[in-house]
Amino acid sequence: MRPITGREELDLFSQLPYDLNEELADDLSDGRRRPEWMWVALRGDRLLARAAWWSRSAGDAPLILDILDIEDSASGSDHVDIGVRLLQTAMAATLPKGSRHPEYSRLIPPDWRENAVTRQAVEDRMTVLERTGARLFVERLRLEWRPESPVPEPNGRLIFRPVHDGEELVALMASVLDGTLDAHGRDDLTRMSVHEAAVRHYEDELARYASPRDWWRIAALPHGEPVGFVIPARNDYNAIIAYIAVLPSHRGNGYIDDILAEGTRILAEQDVPRIRASTDLGNIPMANAFRRAGYINFGREINMTWS
Repeated sequence: MRPITGREELDLFSQLPYDLNEELADDLSDGRRRPEWMWVALRGDRLLARAAWWSRSAGDAPLILDILDIEDSASGSDHVDIGVRLLQTAMAATLPKGSRHPEYSRLIPPDWRENAVTRQAVEDRMTVLERTGARLFVERLRLEWRPESPVPEPNGRLIFRPVHDGEELVALMASVLDGTLDAHGRDDLTRMSVHEAAVRHYEDELARYASPRDWWRIAALPHGEPVGFVIPARNDYNAIIAYIAVLPSHRGNGYIDDILAEGTRILAEQDVPRIRASTDLGNIPMANAFRRAGYINFGREINMTWS
């Protein structure tokens, strides 16, 4: 059990299939991954298990454990035991002692529970995580808009303007945490104030996108009162709806559809091949809004955390 030596071992690391394999080379080149964060369990030259962390940019600490694979063709529970040993070894060597473990994220098919093979693979990986002290945190829908879908048309109920500055957006982000259905938002509020949670989300994610900030939009009533906002952006892989919300006092009026349509139009005008978004499985109003806007559910994501 050891980390890979570098790019020359990417073929070895990629022997186990997963959606993220095609991104590994660029991630290493751009510093989002490091060889010492990419661990393998080998028997001879046979890859039995692997684990890897990811960060947003070079120099950052590991942000998320987004690869954990075990050889699914193995019989019995030996492959799960190997996964547990690998993850325990890798965490002890990679993560600062006493630090909060980064969240685990797994991309899975939308029908993973209905397919016996897929379900077993997902549950085996969850068992590995659980045996190291993790628990299921949330399951999320992965959504995608494609150019062949119609671009939603404005209906004139709302006006849209750019965000004045980060201070204005942080204030709105703090407001929408009231009654939020987002699991990560609710979890943040157990550990910090509303303002602190909004500032951290802004600084750690939104402010770091290299895409133009003049894409960001405040949605307002005709007389100027804000009702919500949307953050269209590009991350290192796709055009995305990074954040979308309606202020608590304006929820229930269908404004989410208008706001999402505006964010989708902004990105569609860039001739992007797709727009990605995600929302918690339990956030039914948001999921329905994406479906009405022509987004398809192309997958799910399992998030697990350590206490």
